[in-house]
Amino acid sequence: MGRIGYRWLLLFLALMGNSCREDEVFMNNAQGNFEALWTILDERYCFFDLKDIDWQEVKEHYQYRLIGITSTETFFNLMGEMLAELKDGHVNLISAFDVSRYEAWFDDYPENFDGKIVDEKYLGKRYQIAAGMKYTIIQDSIGYIYYGNFSNGVGEGNLQAIFYKFRHCKGLILDVRNNGGGNLSNVEKIVSRFTQEKTLVGYTSYKTGKGHNDFSKPRPTYAEPSEYEIFTRPVVVLTNRSCYSATNDFVNRMRYMPQVVTMGDKTGGGGGFPFTSEIPIGWSVRFSAAPTYDRDMQHIEEGIEPDVKVELLPEDVAKGEDTIIEAAIRNILKRSEGNNVGKRVGGI
Repeated sequence: MGRIGYRWLLLFLALMGNSCREDEVFMNNAQGNFEALWTILDERYCFFDLKDIDWQEVKEHYQYRLIGITSTETFFNLMGEMLAELKDGHVNLISAFDVSRYEAWFDDYPENFDGKIVDEKYLGKRYQIAAGMKYTIIQDSIGYIYYGNFSNGVGEGNLQAIFYKFRHCKGLILDVRNNGGGNLSNVEKIVSRFTQEKTLVGYTSYKTGKGHNDFSKPRPTYAEPSEYEIFTRPVVVLTNRSCYSATNDFVNRMRYMPQVVTMGDKTGGGGGFPFTSEIPIGWSVRFSAAPTYDRDMQHIEEGIEPDVKVELLPEDVAKGEDTIIEAAIRNILKRSEGNNVGKRVGGI
């Protein structure tokens, strides 16, 4: 989604919020705050059906548990537990003293990343940094970028410097493992350097009413080519379960570029645009408000499988090697030698 579409989304949701239950006032007590929190999610959260959640049943369960609660902190923890029923890393309750969070979206998966090995063997001591991107040239003339946070702003000058360094490379490894997300404008800017033509990459829907299935017709999202040079040689994007939110969106967009192979583990998901509201006590609640889909109209909320599944092997870690990076090197060399950057020539 472009910047204009995103601003439209925020305005639309804000207007929805202003019209939400105008005739109902929630009291600033345990019951009132509980009702307000439950209602905000009931009317505006976007993944009830996808996750098969009976929100009414959740209400009944937690309303019973409200009985006897007198501590603000205990109440906060209980409400955080209720929100965790949504199994969504974009859902948080935010107070002055704590932030509730759901972390099980990556807890049950292998990490498939060892930062020490990446730093010592692949980046080394002579890597450069541009806009949060650590980059260097590794063995066999392959460019390597580690980008750990899409909140680090990216300018065209930064990208020009990086791609100039890689101008003679056979290919590029773009490592976004353990990147929890950030700013979508950075996603758009980076992806634009890998697409030669306007490319459909997905769709977004918006809530149009209070019902769980009240959504607009899906609006298409496109990757637009940059006015600057495009990197058309073989590219491998490295992923793991800790690729979330904007990073999940980045992986979805990049996998539609013909020279790109995604490799590693399934991403963590986070395919709903977040929005924020407030309950009477003054706490903020953040939640997924608009679902995004891939270009086949499949949800990306629960993660994206890689083109090539590779796990970090303990025996390689013991040798100080990253199994996934080594597989990416072989993939790029095979494709560059065949003078064909397409995925079908890939393999490991």
